[in-house]
Amino acid sequence: MSILLEETSNRLLPRIVLIACGSFSPPTPMHLRMFEIARDHFEMCGSHKVIGGIVSPTHDAYGKKGLAPGKHRCAMVKLALQSSSWIRLSEWETLQDGWSRTQAVLQYHQNFMNNYINSPDLDNMNGDDNHVPGWLPPSLRERRDPVQLRLLCGADLLESFAVPGLWAEEDIEDIVSNHGLVVISRSGSNAEKFIFESDILTKYQRNITLVTNWVSNEVSSTMIRRLLSRGQSVKYLIDDLVIEYIKQFGLFQSKTNSS
Repeated sequence: MSILLEETSNRLLPRIVLIACGSFSPPTPMHLRMFEIARDHFEMCGSHKVIGGIVSPTHDAYGKKGLAPGKHRCAMVKLALQSSSWIRLSEWETLQDGWSRTQAVLQYHQNFMNNYINSPDLDNMNGDDNHVPGWLPPSLRERRDPVQLRLLCGADLLESFAVPGLWAEEDIEDIVSNHGLVVISRSGSNAEKFIFESDILTKYQRNITLVTNWVSNEVSSTMIRRLLSRGQSVKYLIDDLVIEYIKQFGLFQSKTNSS
């Protein structure tokens, strides 16, 4: 296929942006690897054009155990993303007055992008004199059709929908019906079972994309924090720049010598 024909084909595909919400305390390679796995899937299927990725760390008020201050988590994400040409950090959640529901986070970013596409005013989209936020995909205005923001997550998020009191049903329905899920699951996991057992997920299963990750990586933020708190090395488990940042600011009771 020629480059011109490929570009013409891509322009006809509906455009999507992927967003991952979470603690990122600290960010791990798998947090970012999910974006690459998802984009590869859509490119191979030829169903959508992924034009951007957004990492959105949660507010400090989320209060999860091991949650480093938002300014440090954002700084670590920026360092981890230095090698990416298309995934960007959004600090919006961390700058709010309190914790934001995932549904509200998705709605804000999707509305902002689609308003930006159709707004003639490029400089004041943020409500002040600053430039547009850095998380916006640079190719947004190449076309005028709206983009859809999809929540990128692991299979554990599907399982969490079933935890009593953890999610409001109206939020689950809004996320799946108006945005959609891209679920990265391990080989042998049973994501389909959780969809089947949920009336809401079954109703909108056309908006749920299941992608199998065939190259497993079990390194989690929890594991990294545990190693750091014990003074053990995490070199080769997370980005070297993130390790240096953790050491510099003494995060997670770090005593590790990463050399």
